[in-house]
Amino acid sequence: MTSSRRRSLRPSFLVPSAAALLLAAGCSGGSQPPVAVPTPSREAAALCSDLDKALPRTVAGLERGDPAPESELTAGWGDGAIVLRCGVPRPAAMADADSKAIDADGVNWMLEQRPDAGPRFTTTYREAYVEVTMGRAYAHDASPLAAFAKPVRATVPESL
Repeated sequence: MTSSRRRSLRPSFLVPSAAALLLAAGCSGGSQPPVAVPTPSREAAALCSDLDKALPRTVAGLERGDPAPESELTAGWGDGAIVLRCGVPRPAAMADADSKAIDADGVNWMLEQRPDAGPRFTTTYREAYVEVTMGRAYAHDASPLAAFAKPVRATVPESL
């Protein structure tokens, strides 16, 4: 992304501190549905492997339970309530000057509201794209992203 593109993503709201994560706590049951595993470059896959090791055991009160097929490129919490995929392709929506973005503890995420599902967030300005999808219960609550900020900052460098 160019630096001029960076200015065109406008924050639509800011994610509150980690304390807000406690408000989003919930329970889940059953098994997680399968998740498509991305096919990133070798460099991005190495960053994603490091991210996988740094991810939290719980997010928004939900325990980590990774989806099938097993991969360092995917992770899940709450039987699919929150799913992270690392090394995804750059979303086409990032080319839209009206795309909405938020900042979660120093990590910028592009927001996509999906009509028949919860929100999808994708990191911007990173060496590898990290995508987080959330169930409908999180349609107006991006606070779980705060749990991913520290691991993303530590393992996936910013790009210009």
